[in-house]
Amino acid sequence: MPGSNLRFLEKAQGLPADEVFLDLEDAVAPLAKEEARRNIVTALREGDWTGKTRVVRVNDLTTQWTYRDVIEIVEGAGDRLDCLMLPKVQDPTEVVWLDTLLTQIEKTMGFEVGRIGIEAQIENARGLVNVDSIAGSSRRLETLVFGPADFMASINMRTLVVGEQPPGYEEGDAYHYILMRLLMAARMHDLQVIDGPYLQIRDVDGYRRVARRAAALGFDGKWVLHPSQIEAANEVFSPSQEDYDHAELILEAYEHYTTVEKRGAVMLGDEMIDEASRKMALVVAAKGRAAGLSRTTRFEP
Repeated sequence: MPGSNLRFLEKAQGLPADEVFLDLEDAVAPLAKEEARRNIVTALREGDWTGKTRVVRVNDLTTQWTYRDVIEIVEGAGDRLDCLMLPKVQDPTEVVWLDTLLTQIEKTMGFEVGRIGIEAQIENARGLVNVDSIAGSSRRLETLVFGPADFMASINMRTLVVGEQPPGYEEGDAYHYILMRLLMAARMHDLQVIDGPYLQIRDVDGYRRVARRAAALGFDGKWVLHPSQIEAANEVFSPSQEDYDHAELILEAYEHYTTVEKRGAVMLGDEMIDEASRKMALVVAAKGRAAGLSRTTRFEP
């Protein structure tokens, strides 16, 4: 939500999203950035963000605004803030800079040192090439985020529709390598990894189709730019009832067979399950529980 729009800042508090980021970067015009900072501090201090991760996206480090963004937001509302998002990260030193500045402010203000996390947006070729070192650059780092629009422009991808396959690319997925690089770097350092926005906000079916690609690979979520996309995102990144039931069944059966019957690999119907099956089931079961699903089946030895 742009920090320059008071109505949007208020509306965001009631939306069923897991995270809301209040923007000082691309969604805010240069002449409105100072006022946007004040608006965001007020919204964080006075708003009701219950159940939501509260994030502010500052401007990137090539601009003159970044250091004031960090200082004013954290000094003004650091105790109400979960993360700062740093866009267009190209090098691990940029994350280190933000970590250091946050530590200085936290010590000055008497905040808990290290509590405020960092999300790093990868938005160009240099950032992707350096993504492994970026992912390991700070203990504050929690999330890698794909920024598709700037990335597509940075590599001269020949399309004007963000997130869709470029015209002429008829086989495979033009984004597969990018998404997998981000996924591997994130998982190597136990970070979340989030897919970027789909700009055709009225095409919810298109959003759902593109989101399924990231969800299938193992991404943890995808940005939404409009309330109409939230239901589709929650649907796509939650397991189906059938998959959730099956995952819980595997966990329950594996627990029984390994502890009661002391066997490590057994048959569950026509399916062999073992320790690897348990690990896979844990992922699906955790997503189902987070989505509020309830079991409809039970294991019977």
